[in-house]
Order: sequence, then C-alpha cells, then structure tokens
Amino acid sequence: MIRSVGLSRTGHVDSAAPRHAGPEDARAVADLLIRSRRAAVGAIPAAVHPDSEVREWTRTVLIAEQEVWLMEDAGSRPLAVLALRDDWVDQLYVDPAFTGRGLGSHLIEFAKSHRPAGLQLWTFATNTGAQRFYLRHGFTVAETTDGTRNEENAPDIRFVWTAPR
Repeated sequence: MIRSVGLSRTGHVDSAAPRHAGPEDARAVADLLIRSRRAAVGAIPAAVHPDSEVREWTRTVLIAEQEVWLMEDAGSRPLAVLALRDDWVDQLYVDPAFTGRGLGSHLIEFAKSHRPAGLQLWTFATNTGAQRFYLRHGFTVAETTDGTRNEENAPDIRFVWTAPR
C-alpha cells in the first residue's frame, strides 16, 4: 500500500510511511536527486556528472542494487528519498521545496529502525546544515578526510550512529 505524506497546518510531517522504490520510480528519484543537489550547491560541491549519467546510475545502480525508500505527496510525487546499502546511508535528499518539514528526520529514524545495529554516512565538510541534522539525530563524527577519496575532491566527514544500549 502506498501512503502519502500527511502535512499539518504548519507544513510539518504528521503522518507518513515511506514506501520501497522500484524500477518504475527511477526517473522520479533521479529528478529529485538532481533538483536537490542543484539547490544545495554552495553547501555542497556541484555535481560532477551530467543529468543523463545521474539518471542512468539511478536506474542501473541505485534502484537496482540498493534499498531505496520514498516519501511522497498525495499525488505520488517523491518529496524525499533514502538509499540504504548495508549499514550505510548512501543517499538522503529532500525536495528543496519541502526541507524543514520533518521529512529527513522521518527517513533517518526509519533508517535507524531498519538498521538497529548502527548506521554510517558521509557528508561534505562544507555542509554544516547536514552536520547539525546528523548530530541532532545522535550521530557522531568518526572520521574526517581531505576529499581525495571522493569524486568531488572535497573534504568530507564520516558520521556513525550506534543504538543506545
């Protein structure tokens, strides 16, 4: 069953259930990733791949090989996406028009419930908003790098979350 995001009068999530994304969602997921990355330039480096490559990667790798979850509006338009690969949060993006409404928080709590042994993820060192978000959700800094191991060559931070005992 597909459930849409219920937003309160203040615009925050008051009811929602992520749904698993399938091959038919690849184009919408890619568009959300592209839109979100573009809106975040400044906080994160610009994408290094053209849109066509992002769409192909989303279809052949992300959707095909990872566990991808969507939060949608009543019209089935994706508002936020979460991709899990083992204990990694590989992607977490919210549509720029819907940030600050609890969608990311809902998805990260969903990820914790599906990976109770722990999670890890990377974020760019310049993305201070994401850093505050993950710290607020109980993640801690595990490692910082100079960026030589990522495509953007931008310094990044690995965060980890371990469930409280």
